[in-house]
Amino acid sequence: MTNETGARLGILMLDTRFPRILGDVGNAGSWSFPVRYAVVPGATPDAIVCDEIEPFVQAFITAGRELVAEGCTGIATTCGFLALIRPRLAEALDVPVAASALEQAGQIAACLPPGQRVGILTISASTLSPAHLRAAGVPDGSPVMGMEASSFARTILGNHADLDVPRARVDMVQAAQRLVETHADVGAILLECTNMVPYAADIAAAAGRPVYSIHSYLNWFHAGLLPPRFA
Repeated sequence: MTNETGARLGILMLDTRFPRILGDVGNAGSWSFPVRYAVVPGATPDAIVCDEIEPFVQAFITAGRELVAEGCTGIATTCGFLALIRPRLAEALDVPVAASALEQAGQIAACLPPGQRVGILTISASTLSPAHLRAAGVPDGSPVMGMEASSFARTILGNHADLDVPRARVDMVQAAQRLVETHADVGAILLECTNMVPYAADIAAAAGRPVYSIHSYLNWFHAGLLPPRFA
């Protein structure tokens, strides 16, 4: 296959049915540059977030190799929980890999005033393990707020074909407000889940904090893959 679009960023997609609305990493309209997608068969949200990831590692590598062969010089994924396998992806694909929005946490923390921390909003706090956080370089003690009981999480993890966007927006805002009310020292919010991006502006307005996501991460990542020309 040729890469007619000239896409440098290849994105490994989970095997999903839910709508990829504007802002979602899986919607090509969310990006100001061309991207190339590859779906990893069988890698459903529930399988990656709630079950054992090991059976899918080789499938991610295979799909990633296809994207690299098609001209992509950097690879990303569509699930924050894939931070756990980023080192193996990078080794196997031999290109830079941005596997998880969580990988920004250390950089964000370094920008905050003394005494403030990065707060993590995740689709599943119960399965976001210390191993995931260590693999992504999240600073120790970073507060984590989960959304397991929300309509948003049930839709994404259940891989349902219908998404109630207004309800998801309310879910997201309420979870962010709980995060900053519970942890007053949170100076910035980091969205673990790539499907949270469409609601980032609402979260920032409601929580009164800057919000970072896979969208902010991959814009930075892509800027290195294809630097702008000024002369």
